Amino acid sequence: MKDINGGISAVAGVNARGIKQGKNGLAVIRAEGSAAGVFTRNKVIAPSLIITQQHLKGGKLAAVIANSGCANSFTGTPGLEDAKEMARLTAEKFGVEVNSVGVASTGVIGKRLDMDLIRSQFNEMRESNEDHEGSTAAAKAIMTTDTFPKEAAVELSNGTRIGGIAKGSGMIAPDMCTMLVFLYTDAKLDAGILKDCLQKAVNKSFNMVVVDGDNSTNDTVLITATGRSGPVDLDEFKQGLEHVCITLARLIAKDGEGATHLIEARVNGALNDHDAALAARTIVRSPLVKSAVFGKDPNWGRVVAAVGYSGAQVDQQRIGLAFADKSSKVKLVENGQIMETSDADLREIMGSEEIFIIVDLNLGSGSATAWGCDLTYDYVRINAEYTT
Repeated sequence: MKDINGGISAVAGVNARGIKQGKNGLAVIRAEGSAAGVFTRNKVIAPSLIITQQHLKGGKLAAVIANSGCANSFTGTPGLEDAKEMARLTAEKFGVEVNSVGVASTGVIGKRLDMDLIRSQFNEMRESNEDHEGSTAAAKAIMTTDTFPKEAAVELSNGTRIGGIAKGSGMIAPDMCTMLVFLYTDAKLDAGILKDCLQKAVNKSFNMVVVDGDNSTNDTVLITATGRSGPVDLDEFKQGLEHVCITLARLIAKDGEGATHLIEARVNGALNDHDAALAARTIVRSPLVKSAVFGKDPNWGRVVAAVGYSGAQVDQQRIGLAFADKSSKVKLVENGQIMETSDADLREIMGSEEIFIIVDLNLGSGSATAWGCDLTYDYVRINAEYTT
């Protein structure tokens, strides 16, 4: 397996286009094949999710249309009709069945779509293409408070490719976040297998990202398999899909609203993987940990406290803790005992753009990794001014 350029356009059978005008964008992706999705667990869900979940019952998609700037959420029957109209526009354009079109929206909740703008953008978009430009255009089109487009792609040993684009910056919490993710592969796989592979990859990637702890009404992760490359080794496919999803998840955490540091929390030695995930997510969710990282303050006691209330089984006399960056590592606690540390080394780590918090619970073989970012003044500013 190797990383490649091209995003979703690297996958055979995928044509992408996108347009961005101020806060409002529109992306359309044409790719036909078996498909599956994973969605938010928020009990308030947007019409786009209702439509897409219905259309996925047949296990296939032929296209996806996604807008940014308006979530079209909590908009009742009129919002549902707007989502249906987005699907109809796409179906008529490509000559496909309307129930084979996935719909996604992101932006302000409680506001109806400007369908005149949607139609105008739809007609203004450049013709779809299969080069990297198409993938990047679509990735930019779905951005809201994101500061850069998020793309990833890999090629497996038999030439099969997996690519993805994502948006996500704020309202980020496990069970997914304010994210839209569109994944494509040219592997030949049926919808049931795709669904299983996707759910497992999401659990290890997007469900392990926390920016602020809020849970959106519009989270959507879709995967479509065009089948152009034929059969694939399933184990290698799972590894490739997980790699693409984790790459995109890290980019989302890195681009958290106002973020200046990426935090990666690795928990090892937990009683089981479930406990490890609880502890890792709690670390990156903690406002005190996030604030300390922003202030470059090695206040590691906040990490220990977060692990203690995470719900994971913990024996404080066995805990190990270290802080690290890409080039160095400082042990802070070993088997519950505080270690002597170098202030200079700690300051250097806390000043790094990527900070790794490594916890060993020494209770079992469970492990998990979660990603988050620091909590900054800009996070408050961005969200205080979101609709104004």
